[in-house]
Amino acid sequence: MIFEIFQIDAFTNTLFGGNPAAVCLLKEWLPDTTLLHIAQENNLAETAYVVHEKNNTFKLRWFTPEIEIDLCGHATLATAFVIFNFLNFDNDVIFFKTMSGDLEVKVDHGFIEMRFPSRPPEKAALPQTIANALSKQPKEVYKARDYILMYPCEEDIQQLKVDASILANIDLNLGGICVTAKGNTTDFVSRFFTPGAAIFEDPVTGSAHCSLVPLWTKYLKKDIFHARQISKRQGELFCQLINDIVLIKGQAVKYSQGFIEI
Repeated sequence: MIFEIFQIDAFTNTLFGGNPAAVCLLKEWLPDTTLLHIAQENNLAETAYVVHEKNNTFKLRWFTPEIEIDLCGHATLATAFVIFNFLNFDNDVIFFKTMSGDLEVKVDHGFIEMRFPSRPPEKAALPQTIANALSKQPKEVYKARDYILMYPCEEDIQQLKVDASILANIDLNLGGICVTAKGNTTDFVSRFFTPGAAIFEDPVTGSAHCSLVPLWTKYLKKDIFHARQISKRQGELFCQLINDIVLIKGQAVKYSQGFIEI
């Protein structure tokens, strides 16, 4: 069995920037164990698997090297980039059927725009294990799928150290740890950590913005944002909150294209 695979850098217009994701084009679903083994072999934060259903509708799933996840922004962007640019696709809108419901993605003036569900976080207590892993404590703590830790300024996010060894045994199902602050040149900045995962710091996390955008709407009293994830690779996102939908726009570039034989 041979199928095509791409590696795409998402949320960037520069090669080796943003967040790399693998995109595997399937005609039908492989066993879940095989999907997980391929993700482990790729050893990227996420591998996306896509099956064309009909017209402009596709089924989409995302796997880390450890588990299947319910929503991934950068791998969705990467998948849409492949479909729009390499599959002779003549529509400017894609509908993905996913674990998180139907996701609409379209081309918008050189960007790819994704409609994701808003996941407003609620005030929460910070587990002591997470607190012990942080070089500086946050001023506020929220929780949706992930913990959202707010800090006073961008420099706090840049300088923050998170001890992966302390977090190694936390249950992956508890979600990730997103740290955020008002940006110096953007509306807000963030970083994202996934305890126990092969890639501890995720370079750019689109799904985290499903919670970051409604949170920063509350604090900045606006609903349109220019955001930056300030990992080593850096990522740029343009977001808007519309009722219970978060629009997330970004760019992408192709790193590689090839085939997997199983």
